[in-house]
Amino acid sequence: MEQKTHWKSLFNYPYLGVQDLKTSSDIILTAKCVVKEDVPNKSGQKEKCNVLYFQEDVKPMVLNKTNCKTMEKLFKTPCYEDWMNKKLQIGSARVNAFGEMIDALRIRPFFPKEKELIPVETNSTVWKDIIDALKGGYKLSAVQGKYRFTKDQIKELIKYEIS
Repeated sequence: MEQKTHWKSLFNYPYLGVQDLKTSSDIILTAKCVVKEDVPNKSGQKEKCNVLYFQEDVKPMVLNKTNCKTMEKLFKTPCYEDWMNKKLQIGSARVNAFGEMIDALRIRPFFPKEKELIPVETNSTVWKDIIDALKGGYKLSAVQGKYRFTKDQIKELIKYEIS
């Protein structure tokens, strides 16, 4: 199936938006901190907003009241400091905002389901394929998202990763 691109991807938005999700897929991120900062509104004027930063290398997300209420229910506390270092599942939802129906980011009201990592045996076909992928430019961090390795295996794989 052909991968299509959201029109908002044509613009350089500094904050996470629905355009950053892969065709209606949710993403799982880890909350790092909330900062009050000046964010340009639709008319270009700056207003103070709560911005959620993540531990992963992604754009920060402007936190609206709806998403804050979801996090309060999810983590059973209204204190945003207690939301930090917690995993969140973020997706898009069609909502009525500003007098029109739009796609908006929504923190899901449930804990993300962690995917189970596949253990790899040294010298297996998969092991050899991983080494070839690392030699070809893949990053170990990308491979670790799918496979589970021992500490010794990681030490060995680091030798093959291109810096």
